[in-house]
Amino acid sequence: MLTFEQKLAVLDSYPELERKPVSLGRINYHYEGSRHEKKTVAFHLHPGGNGFVYAGLLRGYETDSKGFVNIRDFSESELRSVVEASMASLSMYIPEAPPAGKRKKKQAAETADSLWTNHEGQNLTLRLEDDLWYVYADLNLEMAFETVEEAREYLAEEGFVPATE
Repeated sequence: MLTFEQKLAVLDSYPELERKPVSLGRINYHYEGSRHEKKTVAFHLHPGGNGFVYAGLLRGYETDSKGFVNIRDFSESELRSVVEASMASLSMYIPEAPPAGKRKKKQAAETADSLWTNHEGQNLTLRLEDDLWYVYADLNLEMAFETVEEAREYLAEEGFVPATE
């Protein structure tokens, strides 16, 4: 388990995060590069060791009702990983979602996994799970999106194209 000072040092090492003291000696870190209303990446880091990082757009983390994961027992590498994934997820543009009925019908037509490849022969899989579109590199989650269009745009920006079967 990292000490309070070690957690602060890790978070302070990211110039894109802004340190904001709050009540009772706790510290928050805001990410102004967020393309969402949500800007808080680290929440209520406390001298007693407790603290939270926003993982509401990520998969593989047990979060509370507001999308935060408790980082009390995280190692430095685990903390860096979740902080970087949190900032990446908040950096992605999510357009206003269409009404739920239209979105469900459109997504239902596109439920199959799709393989994407780049010029280096690397493969990513695009998969619909629980009303979100996930991009996987093998079994590792790369990114999550609310719409298939957003996921495809991301893949294209990263140099991937649909693989021909």
